[in-house]
Parts: sequence; C-alpha cells; structure tokens
Amino acid sequence: MESQFPVVVIGAGPIGLAAAAHLLERGQAVRVLEAGASAGAAIKQWGHIKLFSTWRYNIDEASRRLLETPTEHYAGDWEAPNPKRLPTGEELVSEYLEPLAAHPQLREAIGYGQRVSSVSRVSAEGGGLDKGRSAARDESLFLVRVETADGATELTARAVIDASGTWETPNPIGRSGLSAFGEETARSEGLITSPLPDPLGADAQRFAGKRVLVLGAGHSAANTLILLGRLKQQNPETQLLWGLRGQANPVRLYGGGSADELPARGQLGTSLRRQVETGQVTLLEHVSVRELHSAESLQVSLADGRELEVDFVVPATGFRPDLSMLSELRLDLDLAVEAPRELGPLIDPEFHSCGTVSAHGERVLGHPEKNFYIAGMKSYGRAPTFLLATGYEQVRSLAAALSGDRTAADQVELDLPETGVCSTDTGNSCEVPAASAAGASSCSAESAQAPAQEDSCCSAPVPVSFGIATGTQHGFAELVERT
Repeated sequence: MESQFPVVVIGAGPIGLAAAAHLLERGQAVRVLEAGASAGAAIKQWGHIKLFSTWRYNIDEASRRLLETPTEHYAGDWEAPNPKRLPTGEELVSEYLEPLAAHPQLREAIGYGQRVSSVSRVSAEGGGLDKGRSAARDESLFLVRVETADGATELTARAVIDASGTWETPNPIGRSGLSAFGEETARSEGLITSPLPDPLGADAQRFAGKRVLVLGAGHSAANTLILLGRLKQQNPETQLLWGLRGQANPVRLYGGGSADELPARGQLGTSLRRQVETGQVTLLEHVSVRELHSAESLQVSLADGRELEVDFVVPATGFRPDLSMLSELRLDLDLAVEAPRELGPLIDPEFHSCGTVSAHGERVLGHPEKNFYIAGMKSYGRAPTFLLATGYEQVRSLAAALSGDRTAADQVELDLPETGVCSTDTGNSCEVPAASAAGASSCSAESAQAPAQEDSCCSAPVPVSFGIATGTQHGFAELVERT
C-alpha cells in the first residue's frame, strides 16, 4: 500500500535534487517541494560567490546520469562543465541545477512556491497520529502540510527527506545564542545585512563611505572583509570594523599559513592579516552584543558597556536548523549540534574538521520516526563542516534503503582527496570563494587547469563545503593547541 504514495523531498537545492534523481533511478515515485520560485533559490542569494571547489566535486552521479542519458523525450545533450573550473553560486545553478530541474523526469515532480510548514503522521484511513501515538506508527503515512500562494494544502507520503538546508535560519548576533534586544527591528530595517553581501557588486553603493561592522571569525567574515577592503581602496572614507566574540588568536583568525593544507585558503588568511596590520580593518575583541538601537545610525551596545556606532552589521555568525516544522515527529538529535544523534559526535566542530568526517548513510541518519530523514546541510545541525560530496553520498544511501536495497544503503563510500576542504563558514551555501574572487590570490580559472603545484593556490581540486561562519580554527586544531 505504501508504494502508492511518493517519497517527499523538501528542498530543490543540490542535495534535494540529487535525492530525487537517485529515487527516480530506482523507480520510486517522488515529489519535491521547494519554497522558492526555482531550483537553487537559496544559492542565488549568494550567486556572486566563487566556490573553493571545482566542478568535479559539485555534480551528483545519479544526476549526471540523468542529464547525460538520451530518452524518447530528452536528447541527453547536457555537457558537464570543465571539471577543473571553479564555479560561482550563480553558475552552479544555471549550468547544473536548472538543467537538472528541467529534465522531463524531474520537471513534473517539482513544486515551486510550496513551503512545508509541518510534517506529522496519519493513518491510511485518514486518522491522525500525533507525536504521542505509538500504535501502528511505523506503518503509517506522513502528512505534509504545505503553504502556497493559494493557501495551505496537505499531501501524504510514504517517506520524507528534509533537505531544506539552513540558509533561512542564521544564528542571532546576540550573546549566548540569543537575539540581541532590537535585533529583529534592525534586520527588518536592513541594517543587519545578508551573511554574504556583495560589496563589489550589488551592494557597492550601499557600503561605500559607510562604517561597517563584520561579526564572525570564519571564512565568511574573512571574505567579506577582504571584499570590503577593496571597496575601501575605491572609497577611502569607508570604515571597517571586525568584531570577535573572544580574544584574537592568530591561527584561529588567519589559518595555518604555509601549514594550511589548502594554499588558497592560506592566502585568504594572509590577505586578511595584511589588512588588519596596515589598519585597513580595525579588530575588536570580546564583542558580545547586548542591544541594538536604530536611529540615524545603528547603535550597538556591548555587554561590557562599550558602545559602537555603525551604519551596517554583517552577521557572519553561522546558521542553525529550523526544527519547528518537525515538532510532531520523534527525532533523536545530538544535544550539542542538533544533528542526528549518531552523526553528532562525528561532526562536532570542536573535535573534527570536515576532512576527518567519515562517509555515512541511512543507518547514521535514521530517527525513531521510521522513514524520516534529514539530509544535506541541515543534517549537520549547527556544525559548519558539511561537504556537498558527503550530502550526495547521504541521499544515495537513503534512496537505496527506501528502495529496499539494504546492501547498497550500507555500503557508504566517499571519494575525496586527502586535503578534503573544511570550510567553517558556509547554511545551505557553498559560500567559501576561491581566493582570487576576494583578491587574495592571482590564481585564475585558466591556471586552475594547469598541473597542480604543491605550494600553489591551484593545487589539486577539493570538494565543496556547505555551512556558514563559526570559526577558522577547525582544521587547525593542532596549531591552535601550540599557540
């Protein structure tokens, strides 16, 4: 009876579409629900950002097969981008996600403008099963409530994969994980910007000549500060403040330099250090925001009594999962990072970089709620070390399990180079740019195609990382301990 109902996938980003491609390849019915107006809607919000990783690691294999295989109604003439090229977010959407979403097999399965507001359980006869009901729960269907422009509606599913990401739920800028007083008002007035603004493009006029406070100690903050530094060269009256919640630590702030396994990332830190040491950026320690008050400018009150007056705050402070729509489901989450309990210890950023996280699949991602899974960036909860390639392996395993192929579901593998990139700053975003995009390196797309040099910014390609800034120390644990 369950086979009459589809698997619902929440989100039409890279991981959601990959999940759908794997399910379709296995002959499973699938329905993708996307809150935005198009595939990769969240990525388009940071489309100007260039990824650290090349195309080689950005394309799911089932999706590739779908795009390259001709059928009666599809020519199969999609050509994968140069595997050595570094795409921007916009290129990731236009050259891969949009063609994938437009494929005849996927096109009819995707619903846009459909925001999932809640997921619960329901019996085949239509009787409700709230969180407290246990009888026949594992055999029941899922009830998915969806908000659309025409009002709310519901559909039933035999399984649900939540790949909705974390882009829309940034961490607050206040202390102790709480919003500062007045933060909601400042956000609504646009005084707190996107975590990934475009200082040299769409936001140039907005920031030029202004006093900007960037909060965060990760690569998102570093990239934004470097881009703002270039804007300052064109508009010297622009003032840049960099707020850290703790005490400045050179390794945490600027990375491992020559010890960094990714030379381009090391160049990013080197460029930022130069801006601070030359006074282009003013570094502020122990910035614990208590209250915000907007008048002609934004007054930022700190917990230690200091007062800052700025025009804009850039919140490069990380993301967290929105679990409110899952409140009627029985989840088993790690208490610290809000990932599935078995996954939590494997990804806790206090102990792991993304390069040390092993491949994992359905057994690790499972919850007491049978046939419900969180995949992609959202599966990592508050941990920022998610790899796009890891997400593709997650959904491959989930699709196999939901198709009854236990052997394939349990055989999890991840083909990554030894330098597996660890970005500690990206919600549902591959947002860490190549250093050249931030003016930190002369490495070009053409030079990236040349033979890799061990000490070059064009070293061997690395996998894309999703997640947004929580600190550059991850991946440099040993160096931090020695400082």
